[in-house]
Amino acid sequence: MNVKHPLTLLGGLTPVEFMQRHWQRKPLLVRQAIPNFSPLLSRAELFDLAAQDGVESRLVQGENNGRRAWQMQRGPFKRRAIPKLSEHDWTLLVQGVDLHDDAVADLMQKFRFVPDARLDDVMVSYASDGGGVGPHFDSYDVFLLQAHGQRRWRIGRQKDLSLRPDLPLKVLAHFKPEQEYVLNPGDMLYLPPRYAHDGVAEGECMTYSIGFRAPQMGELARELLVRGSESVDEFLGHDLYKDADQPAVQRPACIPEGLREFAKTALQRALKDPLSLERALGELLTEPKANVWFDASAVPRKLKRVRLDRGSRMMYDKHHIFLNGESWRASGADAVLMRRLADDRQLVAQDLVGASAVALRLLMDWCDDGWLHAMTEKERE
Repeated sequence: MNVKHPLTLLGGLTPVEFMQRHWQRKPLLVRQAIPNFSPLLSRAELFDLAAQDGVESRLVQGENNGRRAWQMQRGPFKRRAIPKLSEHDWTLLVQGVDLHDDAVADLMQKFRFVPDARLDDVMVSYASDGGGVGPHFDSYDVFLLQAHGQRRWRIGRQKDLSLRPDLPLKVLAHFKPEQEYVLNPGDMLYLPPRYAHDGVAEGECMTYSIGFRAPQMGELARELLVRGSESVDEFLGHDLYKDADQPAVQRPACIPEGLREFAKTALQRALKDPLSLERALGELLTEPKANVWFDASAVPRKLKRVRLDRGSRMMYDKHHIFLNGESWRASGADAVLMRRLADDRQLVAQDLVGASAVALRLLMDWCDDGWLHAMTEKERE
């Protein structure tokens, strides 16, 4: 992607300009971000997804003139459990639709001017007239793309992010909107984290939410320490604590100062491993979600063109290639090849001509795992 080229998706801004002016700073409304856009899944196909065990879905029913308070249920949902289409004020939300549909996965690729390490998934919401999830805020960036019908969005910056304590979902207690927009199919609204918003369907509507990951520092540190510990023995060896100078003690329950220093030194040395942190971070960021499964595909004798499975997460750093929670050291021409696969999510015949036997064997192993697929003649056209 040429990040200096103006994009209709961003209202004529280049990705460079968008990231400098709007990303994590202020909203952006784009009329006809994708001209003539229509839903990539039908209503029936979305309902079918919501009925599957491996798909995360929620059903939200809003307040109805005092006759009903906010309600939320988690799927899967059989078709009869979903309200009638004629009933007002309900919303079906289906998470991670990009993992189940190639067209939705392709839509997500349009937003790869943001690093893959931040890109999360596409949620599709179907709403009847008046449907929504109440005024709320998200802790991550989001692009709200209207796919069908109309949705009225009210948005606002506000410091009071307190929530109503009596509800099963996070609804702001004191929402004060500053701006209001009605989005039609193809229109898109970008909102930075913690920007309050409330979207209400005007008639039947469908909205695609392209969301991003924002790891918490404490959670990230905990995960990195756990993953990094797997290589600690290799890096530090197996030196035992020694205390030949330990005197006799009258207070045996007191932890010895020498042992505290030994533990401190061990941790400091572990954190100095030049590659342990990088490896742990890459493996963590590419770990597939719990509901992602891969089906092994046929491996041809000779690879001519390959593409990553839509569920595969692939990244790299200066020393490693990461794919689906695993890592490999890479350098030279093989590293260039694998980085191209990660960036383009496919390799063509010209890319594979000079590939080493080691690289080709690895690609075939990934095909056998279902992480990578040899493209058919029809897909090459």
